[in-house]
Amino acid sequence: MTVGQAKAWERRWPELGRQVGDLPEGTLDADRWFGRSAPVLLEIGSGMGETTSLLAQAAPEVNYLAVEVYEPGLAQLMLRAEAMGLTNLRLLRGDAVVLLTDHIAPGSLSGVRLFFPDPWPKKKHHKRRIVQPSFAGLVASRLAPGGTFHLATDWENYAEQMLAVLSGEPLLRNRFDGWAPRPEWRPVTKFESRARTEGRISRDLIFERVND
Repeated sequence: MTVGQAKAWERRWPELGRQVGDLPEGTLDADRWFGRSAPVLLEIGSGMGETTSLLAQAAPEVNYLAVEVYEPGLAQLMLRAEAMGLTNLRLLRGDAVVLLTDHIAPGSLSGVRLFFPDPWPKKKHHKRRIVQPSFAGLVASRLAPGGTFHLATDWENYAEQMLAVLSGEPLLRNRFDGWAPRPEWRPVTKFESRARTEGRISRDLIFERVND
């Protein structure tokens, strides 16, 4: 971490952050942590936080959770949140699957976002991709009816895999016929800018939780 990031971590982490591995057993009490009752949205893989901070700022009515493994990225996100005066953002460091499995109640999330996850482009590494049938089922089970699972990637093969996996999950329904139109409110990430430069097209998918 840079000096600024380290200072932000020391200053703000006790208030804004939790280690997934240190959470007490059972469901995360988001209302208590945020100090209010509001819809809870989870972003998986917030990176360096530029997009996350803008999305949290644009939705002050939402309790915005970001889970990420990269400590400097979370520190940078805290710096951004501090500069923007955000009060509706909380951070978790660790494995999103563990978080969802052990600490998020079924049917409790208004939305889940997964933007530009690691594509593991080599075919022999595809099994490492986070979007697999078991993961789709886990996310779907944590969404409230009508809640959305929004994904984006600039790797065509991964986009097709995402579409196939999510289409095969009975608790999810595609809001669109195939790819979703790129939402104007989703900021252009550095990954997306790089993809455009390299000639790759980014694709969005928006699925919603159906009633059982």
